[in-house]
Amino acid sequence: MMQRREFVRDMAIAGATGTLGLSSDLLAAEALPETQRLRLGQITSNCYAPQYVAQDMLRAEGFADLRYVRVENSAQLYRALIAGEIDMTMAFIAPFVLYADTNPSIMMLAGTHPGCQELFGTRRVQSVRDLKGKTVGIQGVNAASHVFVASMAAHVGLDAQRDINWVVMPNAELLRALAEERIDAFMSGPPASYEAHDKGIGHVVVNMTTDRPWSAYFCCVMTGNRDFIRQHPVATKRAMRAILKAADLCAASPESSARAMVSGGFAPNPGHAQRLLRDLPYGRWRDFDTEDSVRYYALRLKESGFIKSSPKKILVENTDWRFLNELRNELKS
Repeated sequence: MMQRREFVRDMAIAGATGTLGLSSDLLAAEALPETQRLRLGQITSNCYAPQYVAQDMLRAEGFADLRYVRVENSAQLYRALIAGEIDMTMAFIAPFVLYADTNPSIMMLAGTHPGCQELFGTRRVQSVRDLKGKTVGIQGVNAASHVFVASMAAHVGLDAQRDINWVVMPNAELLRALAEERIDAFMSGPPASYEAHDKGIGHVVVNMTTDRPWSAYFCCVMTGNRDFIRQHPVATKRAMRAILKAADLCAASPESSARAMVSGGFAPNPGHAQRLLRDLPYGRWRDFDTEDSVRYYALRLKESGFIKSSPKKILVENTDWRFLNELRNELKS
């Protein structure tokens, strides 16, 4: 109860200082959402924190039937969105670009934060170029780890299809395999990346939160199912507003936001949750150009043979910035 009171207090403070944007009077003057049901994705990755922290804000936006659809991994999350089992979700940008190549259901709406993924290597890997001829562990073919590392390889002129040996294994096994040098590198975000740091496994080759050029692009984007967006434009904008306001709250009050995640059952480790919210620049969603981030990853993935579509085609057919542009004006701090 005390944790919830602290969280509500921080929401009130953020609202008073402008962080949360529109007043309740202005919100009430808007059209009601076309549906009261909203289904968001839920996986073990805590970097999707804003959509978990946004629970109360989403209900205030009119989503009385708010559901979090739990899936085992990000690959299942993308498939569930494409199938219409999830209406909207935050997730990694590179796989969204990959799936957009062949799935018209993908509609990217807004970047949410840069960073969160780290590439770990053994002493044999000191740079991305050192991945040539090496073995890289991934959680699955076309998983975020696979597509992000392929993009990095393409950025430095490597052929991700021919120059890297890819090995699929569970996330927990990746840590052990790197420690035993059965693989040369792997990429992950929290909580696995924190475990690697805490146990002294490998060393960081690339930190996407701090190392350019990757730190200049969004790591995660808010994406919706095309049919949901077409049928529920008011609901789409209201859901986006709540999640972007929650991103501001994560940046302004990381401790109470972390407690809200833990009490809501979204984060099992309070220490990792607080660490994540302090590390990631959630307040930067206004600062970067989401279109530029999509173009960057589309170029890299086309160079590496992962997609056939041009960046222009993906931007025209699989993005919709109208809600983001409106919300940037409405939620000025």
